[in-house]
Amino acid sequence: MEGYFERIHLDVLKEIGNIGAGNAATALSSLINRTVQMTVPVVNIVSFDEMMMEVGGKDEVQAAVFVQATGDISGSMFFMVPPKEADLFTQMMIGEQSKTVSSGDELATSAFLELGNILTGSYLRALSDFTNLDVNQSVPHVAIDMVGAMLTQGLLEISVASDQAIMIETILHDIDGLDRELKGHFFLLPNPDAYATIFESLGVKPL
Repeated sequence: MEGYFERIHLDVLKEIGNIGAGNAATALSSLINRTVQMTVPVVNIVSFDEMMMEVGGKDEVQAAVFVQATGDISGSMFFMVPPKEADLFTQMMIGEQSKTVSSGDELATSAFLELGNILTGSYLRALSDFTNLDVNQSVPHVAIDMVGAMLTQGLLEISVASDQAIMIETILHDIDGLDRELKGHFFLLPNPDAYATIFESLGVKPL
């Protein structure tokens, strides 16, 4: 799918992702009172099928926070991590090892919701600031389900038959007290006109 976009388009999207990652790392560090670094090694435009394969296939179970974007750009946005990764980070947030997102614990689920809210909000705010477009975020929702079911529902929520998504691979690392990285994915499923709107706002020739 990358071949349909020029390098400059992907560079713009990666720069927005990097700004969002910096905002999110600052917010998370403050929230959990630990140093958190966040990097965006990969930004790409992927098809619906490629998007599902990036996280293990349509039947793979993931923990996700889902929001709707409205305003000058509309669409759906997901932050997805494996349930064990969600459990690890939320346990660090709330300081209780016995509470997990995967078991449906209310406190852990609330913490994961806040994590996803910070991450999606940081990216959408970076997108808005970078483009000077009005981009708003809905109340977030948490789901633990098969990837295919969640993504299909996300498309139905905005009534858009889109076959492309912006994929942002995200790595949380250098976290105090944790000797491993946490890897997740953002998927922004925009309305069909969103790409042209984003690039035209920056003076970049749309495709």
